[in-house]
Amino acid sequence: MVAVLSDEEMVREAVRIVEAARERGVILRILGAIAIRLHSAGHEDLHTRLGRLGDMSKSFTDIDLIGYSSQYGEIRRLMERDAIIQDLTVNSSVFHGRERLLYNHPENLYHVDIFFDKLAFSHDIPFGKKGSGRLELDYPTITVTDLLLEKLQIHEINEKDIKDVIVLLKAHPVGHGDEDQVNLDYLAKLLGDDWGLWKDATDNLRKALSFAERYRDSGLLSKEDYHVIEERIAGILETLENCPKTKRWYDGAKQAEKKKKYWRDVEELYR
Repeated sequence: MVAVLSDEEMVREAVRIVEAARERGVILRILGAIAIRLHSAGHEDLHTRLGRLGDMSKSFTDIDLIGYSSQYGEIRRLMERDAIIQDLTVNSSVFHGRERLLYNHPENLYHVDIFFDKLAFSHDIPFGKKGSGRLELDYPTITVTDLLLEKLQIHEINEKDIKDVIVLLKAHPVGHGDEDQVNLDYLAKLLGDDWGLWKDATDNLRKALSFAERYRDSGLLSKEDYHVIEERIAGILETLENCPKTKRWYDGAKQAEKKKKYWRDVEELYR
């Protein structure tokens, strides 16, 4: 599907849905490339210059959101009865219990994809429960750290997702805590307990650095921007290499050695 709306219009649509949810006491947060654009203010030119979709004029095709399953009914009412977007239709073929909702814009301008509690793609990225979960840590998007994890968990990562990683790491420092930075402590805790996620995340960080080198050499990235990205990737990799590992992490490594597979197969539709 090719988006007709401009990037700015897509961003406004996503924010409008999340704001309408907040007015009704419903927690929804924006995921994916739109969230990265919102969270990386001042770096829009880099996102566009990298040509995320191979087209310099646009970067987004749909709106991805996440909420808590405890508010499943309220979210359905928001999207269907309250008609935040007029004539939005439910794609009933993509219901998976309370894991996911998919809506189609009446003019086929975009889809709205809503997930609950976790992202379950190549690996699981948990968000917890309402009141104590990670969705309350930021607004209108998920946190920088969770945005990074959303990309790094992809087993067969493609170039558009690599570009998102590069923009995210150019725009945000690494540190401790979730305040507008990559939280090394949370990464260490989560990945130190999951060898498969750790493996794909570290591999993808190295791939991102390799692509950043290519973009630098082709003039898409300045030497200064490349140096910032290189330094931040190095800091994350050092943390993940040296962080404490649990018994579950070591068991996962042994199991992967036997089975030669440590990820979940995911169709492009679910990415």
